[in-house]
Amino acid sequence: MNIEPRVKFVVLLLFLFVATGPLRAQSKPTPTPTPAAAIPTGKTPIIIIPGLTGSNLVNNKTDEEVWFNNHRAKDDDLRLPISPDLSTSRDNLVPKDIIRSVKFLKFLPETEIYERLINALETRGGYREAKWSTSARKDAADTFYVFPYDWRQDNVQSARLLIRRIEALKRRLGKPDLKFNIIAHSMGGLVARYAAMYGDAELSATPKPTWAGGRHFSKIFLLGTPNEGSIESLSSLLNGFSYVGGGLNLPFIQDITRFDVFTIPSAYQLLPPPGAFVAYDENLKPIEIDIFDPANWEKYDWAIWKDPNFTKKFNATEQQNSPAFLTAALNRAKLFHSALAASGVAKPPVSFYLVGADCKETPAAVLLLRDEKKGRWETRFKPDGFTRSDGEKVKAEDVKNLLLSVGDSVVTKRSLTAESQRAALPVTEELYQCVGHSKLVTSPEVQDKLFAFLSASTAVPVASP
Repeated sequence: MNIEPRVKFVVLLLFLFVATGPLRAQSKPTPTPTPAAAIPTGKTPIIIIPGLTGSNLVNNKTDEEVWFNNHRAKDDDLRLPISPDLSTSRDNLVPKDIIRSVKFLKFLPETEIYERLINALETRGGYREAKWSTSARKDAADTFYVFPYDWRQDNVQSARLLIRRIEALKRRLGKPDLKFNIIAHSMGGLVARYAAMYGDAELSATPKPTWAGGRHFSKIFLLGTPNEGSIESLSSLLNGFSYVGGGLNLPFIQDITRFDVFTIPSAYQLLPPPGAFVAYDENLKPIEIDIFDPANWEKYDWAIWKDPNFTKKFNATEQQNSPAFLTAALNRAKLFHSALAASGVAKPPVSFYLVGADCKETPAAVLLLRDEKKGRWETRFKPDGFTRSDGEKVKAEDVKNLLLSVGDSVVTKRSLTAESQRAALPVTEELYQCVGHSKLVTSPEVQDKLFAFLSASTAVPVASP
């Protein structure tokens, strides 16, 4: 059995410690251990908001867990009804809890999703979990609440639900002025941002932040939040995906196909906002594309009805409604981005903290190649070499420099920092740790910083660049 060098080094250190320990003990007395610092009480309560696919979904008629369930029935899928009116896209699935851990196969251990964060809050932070519907007055401090939501639905709907749930909780606790700290992962950060900026208000054609939700929040931690979208969302819409909690690959489960993703409004709200989508042609020159224009989905063969299996996967009514649904979903997503990018009051009443990574290769753009033989466009996300239409070869390294950026492997640093929206997202602190997207909620190093920020007094936001 091979032992990695680092393991050998640790074994050697342990051997030296055991071998020389008694000698050191004779010449130097063992120091008295320093008692652990007492965990302070009276802490501001916390709300955990998970990312895309980070909440369980249960059939409210059969009580069967559909997500996450790698053995779910084929007729109990994750698709939403396809309708031009997105407000009517509802089914029998309802959120029950955030995903704490999952088990793929009997012989494999459980994989922790949000459980490590919860354990850290309990054991190191001195918090305890409280429930929205059964909390009492004593639960107004030193507690955390989890906010499961139907991650398939429009993020504005989820944000408004969050506000209503908080208002009901504050009435229950008898604390009308109570504020919460938010730990939001991935897409959950977009839900938190809208909730803070607009409260329980619906989207407007001319958005102007009122910060009506700011009275409920003190600090909002955005962990790997795609504030400028993620190119991975377009990949999911074209190819489907297989992950939970916003970035954990699950090779053993039934994938979410592109036909499933097509029906999910939130997927479109993760696309890069206007002006942030980057694409290159075969000459590695940038192409200006409005990703929210349905005509471009036709032009570049992104539209679901361009898929050869379209008529097999959707019935006649769904096929008929698909173009109008796509237009509605794209329009809604564009308006959602406009709402988040809008600036309002000079000094918002909420402190934002960015937590992410700037060391992982992260998709940031696409390559669009025309296949004349097939009469179709090919959208490439991987930085592979290719041959131009004139026969000239392009090296993978030249493509890599364009398609990849630094980030957490899912969300680029630029997207997290919302470089084009800094006036709308005043940031108090930024933290970067070299971990992947899903590890942002499990990393002990990140948790250490979180606890430090949680216990510190609110600082003045850093100046926008």
